[in-house]
Amino acid sequence: MPPVVEVEVGGTARIECNFYIPENASYTYIDWFYVDRSNKQVRLYHVTASGVLEDDTDYKKRLSLGEDKALSISAVTLQDPKTFVCQVGAGSYGVGENSTELRVYKVPTTPEIEPYSGGISVHSTEIPEIAKCVSKNSFPSPNITWHKNGKQLYAQDNQVMMPSTLTRESSGLFTVSSTLYALVTRQDSQSQFHCTVHYWQGGHLRALDSQAVKVNVFYPSENLKLKVMPSSMLVKEGDNVTLVCEADGNPQPVFSFFKKNLDEWQDLTSLADDSGVLRLHDVNKTNNGTYRCQSLDLDDMSQIEEDVDLVVNYIEGVHVKMEPSSTLREGDSVTLSCDAHSPVGLKYQWKDDKGKKLVEGNQLFLSNLTFEKSNTFSCKVMAPSVPGLEQSKKVSVAVEGKPRIVAISSPLYVRHDEVINLTCKAIAFPPPTVQWSINGTAHEYVDNQHIASNLTVRVSHDLLRAGAMCRVSNSLGVSEKHIQLVVDQKSTAESQGVIIVAIIVAILVVAVLGAVIYFLHKKGKIPCGRAGKQDITKPEARKDKIVVEVKSDKLSEEAGLLQGANGEKRASADQSEKYIDLRN
Repeated sequence: MPPVVEVEVGGTARIECNFYIPENASYTYIDWFYVDRSNKQVRLYHVTASGVLEDDTDYKKRLSLGEDKALSISAVTLQDPKTFVCQVGAGSYGVGENSTELRVYKVPTTPEIEPYSGGISVHSTEIPEIAKCVSKNSFPSPNITWHKNGKQLYAQDNQVMMPSTLTRESSGLFTVSSTLYALVTRQDSQSQFHCTVHYWQGGHLRALDSQAVKVNVFYPSENLKLKVMPSSMLVKEGDNVTLVCEADGNPQPVFSFFKKNLDEWQDLTSLADDSGVLRLHDVNKTNNGTYRCQSLDLDDMSQIEEDVDLVVNYIEGVHVKMEPSSTLREGDSVTLSCDAHSPVGLKYQWKDDKGKKLVEGNQLFLSNLTFEKSNTFSCKVMAPSVPGLEQSKKVSVAVEGKPRIVAISSPLYVRHDEVINLTCKAIAFPPPTVQWSINGTAHEYVDNQHIASNLTVRVSHDLLRAGAMCRVSNSLGVSEKHIQLVVDQKSTAESQGVIIVAIIVAILVVAVLGAVIYFLHKKGKIPCGRAGKQDITKPEARKDKIVVEVKSDKLSEEAGLLQGANGEKRASADQSEKYIDLRN
């Protein structure tokens, strides 16, 4: 028989009884017993050649006997661990017996770990709690060990403690719990802790690990950084700058910001947020200077300071100098010089009013100045070392001269009594005035040195004969030009041609109509009686005839027409009504 049989709670235990009888003799009986608490054997089975007798015990409903006479116990409980005895009787060969110890186990649940929910200070005067570990429903009783970063921890005076509690539940299973207390350092903010429950199974010591956890370690700052974003070498006027203060403590300390003004520090903390960020909007050169971030750790009230210099690159004082500075006339030359101030190197570029690049450098030379040439120029100042830092300055070059008429509506083809617009455009500086030699409604438009005048008038014989004069003048002189008005012969000829054609067409229509009437009369198609009317309702008249009655109020004209057709004069009294018989 095996000395020990182990089975998990709820399982089935099978205990074998193997025996040998000399000369292959048969057994007389086989008895199964268990040993109770008083060390007394209690029979379970009595087996003989004639049959099997099962005794009335607490095991009766859970026992079974195999063909090999092995004893099986189902639904093993925590009360089943006992010593079971097998006794074999063989007549004259005597009696033999042996025993097996039944052991029961229950695998515990995976241990559950719960880290300390608060912060653990490295300056704690007492050994702080790190985590708790619990494992339930095990048998026999287990034990718990603690590990940090995979390495087992052991109790140390005033440094590490691991008290455990073993509880036997009403079910007979055990619950074990343990709490880890240990001093921590700032490096433990990255440490991982876990617990392990150890239990026996099949004669071997086995283990179950919990999940690994981290704890929130409080430690003061040792290093402080104050950064300018973007990089301080690239900050320019108009930028938004952020000062970021970073500390390596946990939790983050309280940050304060200051700016050095002469020998004093100006407190800027009210402008910063709680995360150590100070934002400066639309900076200029007044924001230049030294800034300080100060951290205060509330755990040990320690302070650290860090300074940084903020350099705001700028361009100021952009101005243009003109040589000569005296009044310029057409044909003169001038030199424009551009200058500015900046803490970094500058580059200059000249452009015209259309944005076309003219020259690189701070000087622009202009010769043979005229009104027509561009008189507005732009000096662009750039800082190559600071992308985006640039300013521009526009300058207008005033060229003085007497007026010059550059466009006029002459000759102008018109028709008599027509309303027309006379146009006169000139260029001059100082700004000129425009006068017309005739009366009308004038409108003026001014664009820099250009002026345009439109005069609305009605064409008359006097205007056709004399024309109009445009006079433009300023303090430097006068310019005049004559506008000649010409009758549009083509339009007149076309109108006369249309009238002649209309008369000819009317004559032709009358002639054709007269010829048709005369022809019909000669053929007898138009009978006309002196009585004034003919009866068109006679019985012998065919019903398919169409008779049209023509009445006219112009008796004299009708009479003349009929006289011309018949060659004889009709009395006016006979011409009041006429009838035309239109026959097929």
